[in-house]
Amino acid sequence: MGTIDIAEAGYRFIPAVMQYSGGVAALPGFRLERARFANPVPLAEGWRRIAAFLDGIGRPRTAFAACELRSPAPFTEAGFATFNAAYAGVLGEWGVIREGRNPVARSNVCPRLSPPGEPCFHAFVYTVPEAGAAPSFAVAGSGEAPEGKGNYRDHIVALDDTSPAGMLAKGRWVLGEMECRMGLLGFGWAATTGVQAYTVHPMPPTLTDDLVARGAARHGLTWQDCRPPVEGLDYEMDCRGIAFERVLPG
Repeated sequence: MGTIDIAEAGYRFIPAVMQYSGGVAALPGFRLERARFANPVPLAEGWRRIAAFLDGIGRPRTAFAACELRSPAPFTEAGFATFNAAYAGVLGEWGVIREGRNPVARSNVCPRLSPPGEPCFHAFVYTVPEAGAAPSFAVAGSGEAPEGKGNYRDHIVALDDTSPAGMLAKGRWVLGEMECRMGLLGFGWAATTGVQAYTVHPMPPTLTDDLVARGAARHGLTWQDCRPPVEGLDYEMDCRGIAFERVLPG
């Protein structure tokens, strides 16, 4: 599996599933930038604010390349499918969906404390033209189950096991998925500027040792007290190599 270029959008992507791609990387002559809202913004308002932001910097809707979402609680499998269909519908209206493929990378996690009352935008990534820009990328979030299998529960690593051994198995699987996705984009841990882990369970020392040994914590690791978006999943990660980041008012 290779990547697919979207020349006019300024990035390429790893084809994956309906709800998101495996990751994106800027094409030559472009860079990725990341904008984070100071506070989560409900989806409907978030779409409007992102559109206005892109308009304000002279970028088309198709420059929207990745996003990070926050949801109230993990979805059932059916609920996640319904949510994803509505989310992808907006991308279709924006002209982002290409030949039935969704190129936008995404993470969607659920804060344990003070969760939002509805799904919200936390951050988004977009392309900006820049001759000679350094390479940049964003890898979509992954929990401890392969995508595209029809459901998550039947394929979750160490299902319902949050013991140190279970969390180690989950974490190592997700680390491998991050490395696979970065590799498809032509990157590795040495190119990351940010790595995030999402779990409400303690990470065993052997897992944190692995994170450090592999280079995933070279700039530190951002832990967020959040659950992955589907019931049964317990550990998620995403990573990026983006030099330009900003915070927008919440």
